[in-house]
Amino acid sequence: MSPALSSGVSAGAAVLAGLSIASAAVLQQRAASRRPSEERFSLRLIGQLFHDRGWLLGLGLSVVSYGFQALALAFGPLVLVQPLVVSELLFAIPVSARLRGLRLGRREWLAAAAVVAGLTVGLVSASPGEGRPIQPIGRWLPALVVIGGLTVAALLAFRLVRGPARASALGFAGALVSGLQTALFAASLHLLGQRGWGTFVRWEPYCLIVASFLGGFLIQNAFQAGPLAASSPVVDSTLPVVAIGLGVFVFGERVNTTAPALLGGCVGLALLIAGIVALDTSGVVREQQRREKRERQSVAIAQ
Repeated sequence: MSPALSSGVSAGAAVLAGLSIASAAVLQQRAASRRPSEERFSLRLIGQLFHDRGWLLGLGLSVVSYGFQALALAFGPLVLVQPLVVSELLFAIPVSARLRGLRLGRREWLAAAAVVAGLTVGLVSASPGEGRPIQPIGRWLPALVVIGGLTVAALLAFRLVRGPARASALGFAGALVSGLQTALFAASLHLLGQRGWGTFVRWEPYCLIVASFLGGFLIQNAFQAGPLAASSPVVDSTLPVVAIGLGVFVFGERVNTTAPALLGGCVGLALLIAGIVALDTSGVVREQQRREKRERQSVAIAQ
């Protein structure tokens, strides 16, 4: 296959992955936002969501998106695929707002674009390479402690802040754990390829199961806590950053550390933070949260 055709297949699959992720996020956040606040941080929330057809459709689309991402990465590099996948924010956020009878203004569009641009610039600047996913537990421990500490801090922040920032805090906690899940998935796949059934005497696959459930649980609670514009940008930006960080510090992957690359990373981080803060403090996003709260109360009364 020619390089041009490979790039075309990769780009097309990445766009389809992005659309699948966007549709899944809109469907799952809409379903979760209708659940009563009393169900937050309870297994009842997840149990009730499994009875919602829209949420289940979103879950199916999430699975489909992994297939498209795998196809995209088989034909193209991460620096091409990831920006196209993350551009789903430019579809998901306005659709989510529109479902609540709202339209994004210039501020919200610029903020969403800043998040996408920031992540794109950061990934392109880092240009991570391959490492060795199979590592001793001692190599993992510092990273596990840091991720655990940041997750606890995010949950404490959720208790302290108000408004859309609550959804952002929960989204950050969920993305931290999901980023760990991504790294554990890579390690488990390499173990399975090298050791077969011997993989299951190692700790990685069991931690993968725990991280998968915990990350999904926290992200669904983030969807329930506030608008998609508050949670999705945080999740989409934090998850790959955590995964790349684990690749560097645990797997021994190399990233570009030249002056232009470091400058690009700083610019990307600044755009990310600016975009997330602008969305969290947006009047449109706050109004969306108020409408979701009223809808949740109406559903609770009807039940």
